[in-house]
Amino acid sequence: MEIREQLQLIIEEAKNAAVAAGELPEGTYASVHRLEIPKDKKFGDYSTNAAMQWAKTAHCAPRMIADVLVKYIKSNLIDHVEIAGAGFINFYLTSDLVYSELRHILETGDSYGNLPKSDEGLINIEYVSANPTGPLHIGHARGAAWGSALVNLLRAAGRPVASEYYINDAGNQIDNLAKSVNARYMQLCGFEVEFPEDGYHGVDIVETAQAILDRDGKKYLDMSEEERLAVFKDIALVEKLNAIKKDLTDFNVTFDTWYSEKSLYPTKVDAALEPLKESGAIYEKDGAWWMATTKEGDDKDRVVIRSNGVPTYFCSDIAYHKDKFQRGATELLDIWGADHHGYIARLKTAMKLQGFDPDKFNVLLLQMVTLLRDGQPVKMSKRTGTAITMRELMDEVGVDVARYFFCSRTLDSQMEFDIDLAKKRSNDNPVYYIQYANARIHSLYNQAKDAKIVLGDWQNTDFTVLKEECEIELIKKMEAYHGLLAAAAGEQAPQRIAKYAFELATLFHHFYKKCRILGVESKVTEARLGLIRAVQIVLVHALGILGVSAPDHM
Repeated sequence: MEIREQLQLIIEEAKNAAVAAGELPEGTYASVHRLEIPKDKKFGDYSTNAAMQWAKTAHCAPRMIADVLVKYIKSNLIDHVEIAGAGFINFYLTSDLVYSELRHILETGDSYGNLPKSDEGLINIEYVSANPTGPLHIGHARGAAWGSALVNLLRAAGRPVASEYYINDAGNQIDNLAKSVNARYMQLCGFEVEFPEDGYHGVDIVETAQAILDRDGKKYLDMSEEERLAVFKDIALVEKLNAIKKDLTDFNVTFDTWYSEKSLYPTKVDAALEPLKESGAIYEKDGAWWMATTKEGDDKDRVVIRSNGVPTYFCSDIAYHKDKFQRGATELLDIWGADHHGYIARLKTAMKLQGFDPDKFNVLLLQMVTLLRDGQPVKMSKRTGTAITMRELMDEVGVDVARYFFCSRTLDSQMEFDIDLAKKRSNDNPVYYIQYANARIHSLYNQAKDAKIVLGDWQNTDFTVLKEECEIELIKKMEAYHGLLAAAAGEQAPQRIAKYAFELATLFHHFYKKCRILGVESKVTEARLGLIRAVQIVLVHALGILGVSAPDHM
């Protein structure tokens, strides 16, 4: 049992003892749900507001409840307890407990940080889902890094997660892709053709057309335009989707499911719409089918099937999100661009009209990224003259830096990405700073190996020789990791893991400067090598959640 859980039990037992003694009234007391690590260590190792939490039940002032609870708090885990403010109870742990947690980390090894499996249902997380009509840009990169870190975080916290990419491979955008490739192909073949009004002007379209010409020559000129467009649609879609998959894989992003929009038609769309027609949730007017969203507060009803029989994007999303639930998800979480803000309520209404709990469908909005070079915004790619691609960013600053920078900020805040800082190989760069801590530990272990120091019997290592304040602070920081991870998962906040990794690295670097590890008394060397091994375990786990590597040398 972790320290936080033990303290929660101790508080509950103290409350029960106080009730049994008649010093607190009987009643339904909520479970202790807050045990925090104070920012200022003078307020103890842990603090609880349980007295405030129970004030209504006990019909007493929180301070009075705290006074009573402290009388019944007895444990060899706790050095002493203090009451602060209106009734906060601050716990100061014994050194023995701190050392036992260090030993626990070392014995658990690389799996330390993984919490027990949750009994919560499956959460489906859909993110990126960019149209397969061109390369991913930096906005997609932010969503990819943050979304995959959230998936990793929830899985580490024990939550079942299914990650998904929705392929928009039906509709006008794919038709326009085919028309764009066709126009460039015809131009490369020497024909003067007008480029489609809604076509894609990227260099990648020219490259696709050139690749077709290089591979197959001019044989497609013998086809009708309709036949040629059908062929080019398939070729271009496969190529663009493969390029997206390659970029994401190189960015340490994988998906459990790549879901094709085309697979919804017609069966799943019909299955979603028929019950809505029967219930009157959608109705026919002027040859089109409309969803009665005004009944749920929308400013107007929304078209589901156009008068020409072509489904809207809204129609696809209705069927798609229903299918997510039918595939076993109990909760849906989508990450969208901020420009889709107005669409959220509409789709929630659709979920409600289909009989699903709209509160089980949630959306996180991704705000824009501004790249800075020399302190000035970078608006366009040197290669394409358009938006900076994810590939260009990876090539210039590296995957690790890009992922950490994106994960270190909340998703709903606009972000400035400093390219110059990202490329620095110094302590000014937080990624370098964190990774250097791990590399330094590797180096120390290699030196210990060269010195023929035998390690690994952590059960019998005397950690009580770790007396320095910086040593104790390191252990306490690591002990807090599980609680921090659980809280971050609950808040869907991978940025808290990024912050923790930096803080742990900072404490390690401080310890390294202050305490010699090799060349001191053997018992101290062994204990300190155990300490830094534990730091490495926790640090690598945190970096793994962020999708950032932990190199053994820098």
